[in-house]
Amino acid sequence: MNAFIKKHTANAKNDILSGITVALALVPEAVAFAFVAGVDPLVGLYAAFMVGLITAIFGGRPGMISGATGALAVVMVALVKEGNAMGNPSENLGLYYLFLTVILMGIIQMLAGIFKLGKFVRLIPHPVMMGFVNGLAIVIFLSQLDMFKEKVNGKEDWLHGEKLYLMIGLVLLTMGIMYLLPKIIKKAPEALIAIIIVTLIAVFSGLDIPTVGSFIREGGGSGLKGSLPKLQWEIFEKIPLNWQTFKFILPYAFILAAIGLIESLMTLNLIDELTETRGNSNKECMAQGGANIITGLFGGMGGCAMIGQSLINIKGGGRGRLSGIVAAVLLLVFIL
Repeated sequence: MNAFIKKHTANAKNDILSGITVALALVPEAVAFAFVAGVDPLVGLYAAFMVGLITAIFGGRPGMISGATGALAVVMVALVKEGNAMGNPSENLGLYYLFLTVILMGIIQMLAGIFKLGKFVRLIPHPVMMGFVNGLAIVIFLSQLDMFKEKVNGKEDWLHGEKLYLMIGLVLLTMGIMYLLPKIIKKAPEALIAIIIVTLIAVFSGLDIPTVGSFIREGGGSGLKGSLPKLQWEIFEKIPLNWQTFKFILPYAFILAAIGLIESLMTLNLIDELTETRGNSNKECMAQGGANIITGLFGGMGGCAMIGQSLINIKGGGRGRLSGIVAAVLLLVFIL
């Protein structure tokens, strides 16, 4: 037991600091991808918490961060729309079809782990890996563009004038701190320090700028406030468990399972290269599958590895399971 504790707390300081940074970065990502999927922001935040915590504890790649992702959200939006069309809008059936699909997605991913299909990711050529990394960078960049919009008289419009210059200035200041700080102070958690400094400047200067909370409210949510995830028994009450339902959700479940595993295993491969260590791809398949089953049952939109947050964690010094656990638990604290 002592050996286990020592092994997973040897890098405790860096893991905790990096976990805090990741938690702060997870909130806007989870919210943005929930909006992309057409569901409430809390559904994305619950997914980030549950998938993140379970994969951090049981996954095959310590230091890798998982949660709600854009690659899955763009598929989910069609599922939610089709599901809503099957009943009255007030029933919100699309959300419950999503939960059921995420459960089936998790089962498929666990089967991939049982049959040891994860090892085949090692066959992916390096140029494909580079394309994957750069493609996800574009997805992450595009997902942040909504932060440069505001609602005026009920209509959405791009920021302009003083508000736009202020937003760009704060973005550049944050990037500048992250770039220059490591040159001055070695092994500093530059992302966390940048977030703290720029947030303090914004708060104490009384700057009129959007926040994560205002972004959620403008999107139709009730702000960054929720409760503990609850078991969604309504799934089995509102959705008929018959052949028609299975035929509808199965293609989506396969697509989501494939995207989730490919993104997770390619991220695992990338972190292996960066840390010069080797993760367990089949164990990661099992953990991702189990996490999605539980997430679907408790009202989350499912998820997979997040390359952006994983790189923030690794570059911030997070190497162990503790970093992912800290990020997930702190995210739950933000929700509560």
